[in-house]
Parts: sequence; structure tokens; C-alpha cells
Amino acid sequence: MTELLALSLLGGILVLDGTSVGQFMVSRPMVAGLLAGWVAGAPVEGFLVGILLEVYLLVSFPVGGSRFPEGGPATVVAVAVAAASPAPGAVAVGVALGLIWGQLAALTVTALRTFNGRLSPEPSGGRLTARQVVGAHLAAIGLDLLRGTAVTAGGLVTGLAALRLAPLWPLGESDTRGFILVGAAVSMGILLRSFGGARKRGLLFATGLGAGALGGAFL
Repeated sequence: MTELLALSLLGGILVLDGTSVGQFMVSRPMVAGLLAGWVAGAPVEGFLVGILLEVYLLVSFPVGGSRFPEGGPATVVAVAVAAASPAPGAVAVGVALGLIWGQLAALTVTALRTFNGRLSPEPSGGRLTARQVVGAHLAAIGLDLLRGTAVTAGGLVTGLAALRLAPLWPLGESDTRGFILVGAAVSMGILLRSFGGARKRGLLFATGLGAGALGGAFL
């Protein structure tokens, strides 16, 4: 129970880094995976799961008004599930649930931002006081922390229940990693659309092909 609470709070803190406070990039899956793995007692596995989710979630850049998956809570959930069982299926279930939970968390971001509009103080006599502005800002940060903690906790409970599916996973450890990496390669291919012309894409493709071959040699 203590570990569950610690991971839920970590998810809430990582959510703040995404937009509300700092934006120090610790909410990126690669860093979040290492932190979640450290809390769960499996830092190496957490880091590896974080790298996988980092690649998967790079299908689009978080710019403009587009909605994109929230990687912090998703990574915490994925790492916790993967570290909860030595079975290869636990990693597959964790990564899959992490991808799903990232999309669900993004929906709560939209809902909270809509609600935050109601927290905006009304000008008194055509002016806003510093106290009103600071109070509204702190309230929005507090709500974001609660949202991230609740979203992460819900994902952890769901993930622990989903671990019952892990024994049904038909692949071994090495094959599981290869399967997940193939999916990650597809995501990287989608990302190529965001870059320049065919020459640049060709260079990126060749680099990715070489990296994939090198990674496959270590499986």
C-alpha cells in the first residue's frame, strides 16, 4: 500500500512538470521510468520500459493546440506493472496499459483546462489584485496535482488487475522485447512525417535501420 501511494504521488508530481510547474523534462518517459523503477525497486527495468514508451510516444511533437498522450502517469503505471511480475507477459501488459493510460490521461488534461477557466477571478473595478492572480494559479496547480495522483492511482489499480493476463502471453522474454521494439519502430516511422524532404527522411531511415539492427543483436 505504501508503494502504491508513493507511485501515485510520483505520478502527480510528474504531471506538474508537464505544464504547471518547471517543465524540467523529468516527466518524459525515459526519466519517469527510471524514477518509477527506483520507487518500485527495479530501476533498470523501469529505465528500459521508459525508453520503450519514449519511442512510442514520439509519434507527434507536443506543440500547438494538438492533444497528445501524457507520458508521466502512463510510464509510472507501465513500470509498476512490469516490475510486479517476472513473467515476460508483465512487460507486454505494462507497456500496452501505459499507452492506453497516456491517452486517457490526456482527456483529463483537456477537462481540467476547461474547468480552470472557471477559476479565473473576475476583475474588481476593472483590475485584478496580485492575491487573486496568485490564488487562482495555486488552485490550478493543486488541482493538477490531485488529477495526476488520481489518474496514476487508477492506472495502478487497473494494472495490477490486468496482471492476471500476463501468464497468457505466449512469447518468451527475448521475443517479447523484439515484438515491442517492432511496434516502437512503427512509431518512429510515423514520426518521420514531421521532418523535411525525402533526403532527410532517407538519412533518418538509414540511421534507424542501423540502430535497429544493433539493438536486435543484443536481444
